[in-house]
Amino acid sequence: MASACDGALGQNASRCKVEFWARIYQQHTGKHLAKVKEVEEKVGKSPEQTPPPEKETPMEFIASMAVVLVTGLFIVTFIMQAFEIPSSSMMNTLLIGDHVFVDRITAAPKTNWIAPIVPYSDIKRGDIIVFLSPITPGLHVVKRIIGVPGDRIHLTNAAVFRNGEKLDEPYVIHSVGSYSPYRDDFPAVPPETGMIAKEWQMTLPFYVKSGDIVVPPDSYFAMGDNRDVSYDSRFWGFIPKENVIGRPMFVYWSFITDEGQYTKTSPAERVGWLAHVALHFFDETRWRRTLRLVH
Repeated sequence: MASACDGALGQNASRCKVEFWARIYQQHTGKHLAKVKEVEEKVGKSPEQTPPPEKETPMEFIASMAVVLVTGLFIVTFIMQAFEIPSSSMMNTLLIGDHVFVDRITAAPKTNWIAPIVPYSDIKRGDIIVFLSPITPGLHVVKRIIGVPGDRIHLTNAAVFRNGEKLDEPYVIHSVGSYSPYRDDFPAVPPETGMIAKEWQMTLPFYVKSGDIVVPPDSYFAMGDNRDVSYDSRFWGFIPKENVIGRPMFVYWSFITDEGQYTKTSPAERVGWLAHVALHFFDETRWRRTLRLVH
């Protein structure tokens, strides 16, 4: 590297070289410090110099909560809903105390504008559905579809025949085991007084043809898997299509629950039950049923 010291002699040459390299060092150091400053400016200020984030205003908080509530309401109303199984009529498929999520959208009436992206599916034989009771307003019921519109159904000694063929039903249990003429030989044997809903007792004969009950349009015939104790279409008639809420998808929680617990509605009984659940949550939860599919 050429410098102003070239040609100097003796002490003058030594002093000149020292001064030359000192200037080179200062220039290099200055460039380094300038680079560090440039990086700091790009990165920003140090944490100590960063001002604290602005706090959420009350209106912003209310707006956020409104979005959450509206989203939750939309999901519960149109997509899925949680239900608790209150009785043993669907044992062993569903147990008392099973809490299930119900798919409300695929069984809903079809809407043209959203049909291309929604997997609508008509109710089929064998589907398990949640529906509003035809005889008890506001009561949610869960049963298995046995007959769809046009099907001809009868029972002989508790065996189900649909359109002349005996059904293979591996999910069915008979927890009582005793014979009941009307229940097990439906509809050939007339019901005893007070055994079935009054309206059904009056209209039942109009749907019977050649020993079979014929499912009318826009209606379904359903029964529980625990046939001996299920209060179902044999006792109150058909399920109107508009009463269908949806299909249970899976069990998200199951807790050991006594039969008839859902009828205990007084404040004291509810508080007592909540205390029992809190106290026995871990030892009375049926952990093996968690996330079990319903089919």
